[in-house]
Amino acid sequence: MGRKSLKEVRQQEIIKMFYEVAKKEGYENTSIAKIAKVMDINPSLILHYFETKEDLTYALIDHILESYLLIFTIKDKEQATLANLRHTIEMLFSKEWNLLFDDGLFYTFYALAFREEKIKVKYKIILDSLRHGLAAIIEQCNEKGLTSVKSPQTAADFIFVLVDGAYFYLSLENDIEAYTERLNYYKQKAYEILEISELAFLQVPAQGIYSNKHPE
Repeated sequence: MGRKSLKEVRQQEIIKMFYEVAKKEGYENTSIAKIAKVMDINPSLILHYFETKEDLTYALIDHILESYLLIFTIKDKEQATLANLRHTIEMLFSKEWNLLFDDGLFYTFYALAFREEKIKVKYKIILDSLRHGLAAIIEQCNEKGLTSVKSPQTAADFIFVLVDGAYFYLSLENDIEAYTERLNYYKQKAYEILEISELAFLQVPAQGIYSNKHPE
């Protein structure tokens, strides 16, 4: 992979600052002028790369997709193992995953999807990409006789339906102990969908789980 151009570097810097300001001030209260002030640059520099706040929003949503897809660490799609599958499930039901992107912004953009077709399409790409990635891992494990899930795509879909619902509910929970207990409960249900006990998975080494509280 080649080095990023100056344009790409600058765009990433602006996107990250947009995220930080919007997380703190709220999306509606964030403007290009505010972002420029925090970065101590002229607003025209931001406008050189992103003509409108909407363009910056689209870029940030694309960045969300790239961040979430880091869950799939398989370089060779034909080499999926139970370790890969366990890593994915453990990552999905972890605080690291929940903190990967701010809930407030995630659901703000989610709400915008009902009014803006372009955002709706981008969110569908994110959700479909995650489902297809998990389904591919399950299918490859099936082919090796490591699992026997009847429909990998259906199983992946059910697991992400569980993930989506779980984190919305958990975002309302302030009790850390209750949060952890419910998260583990949902994870167990995901293992049940795969028709393999969590205990069996725990005997398989998991790959390292990364932790990011904001897009990198």
